[in-house]
Amino acid sequence: MPAAAEPPPASPGPTPPPARPPGGGRDALVTLPNLITLARLCAVPATIWLILQHRLDIAFGLFIGAGISDAIDGWLARVTNSRSALGALLDPVADKALLVSVYVTLAAVGVLPDWLAIMVVFRDLVIVGGVLVFWVLGHPPAIRPLLVSKLNTAMQIGLAALALLLAGFHLQADGLQTALVWIVAGTTLASGIAYVAAALRRGTGGIRW
Repeated sequence: MPAAAEPPPASPGPTPPPARPPGGGRDALVTLPNLITLARLCAVPATIWLILQHRLDIAFGLFIGAGISDAIDGWLARVTNSRSALGALLDPVADKALLVSVYVTLAAVGVLPDWLAIMVVFRDLVIVGGVLVFWVLGHPPAIRPLLVSKLNTAMQIGLAALALLLAGFHLQADGLQTALVWIVAGTTLASGIAYVAAALRRGTGGIRW
């Protein structure tokens, strides 16, 4: 007697789409942290205009607000799992654009020395130029902050905030500002030399940012 035919296997049905992580995941473009970063980038021309109009008091408030927003968007990206490639690119661009613009504009209105603004800009141009050269050669560098770079960034932020505060509200602390000017100059020079030395030492193996 022939064996009974087995029933065909049941159709598995449509495969459910993969669950999206909270906040849209790394590929999301429109996230709250990204919008905050874009707002900080848009604050750059406003800050430049305010300084050129000698409204350094308002520029000081905008500069402090930008710093607070930087902390907020980073915190939101972590807690909502909404980190994205766009945010990782825009965040340092917005920070550097604001800081360099403030230095150049404060030098233009005579609040900070011209030579210091030139030093700050030239150091960043050397680093960015070096990174681009490695990319063109097909050896993208490893981008990791150096300790001296973190110190330099902190000193640059501190000096910019102090200069805006003193000039904007007509306060006197010339000794403190002069000391910070020389500290920023020293750390800027040291970090620039450290990057160049790392690039020469590591060759095509990458440099540290």
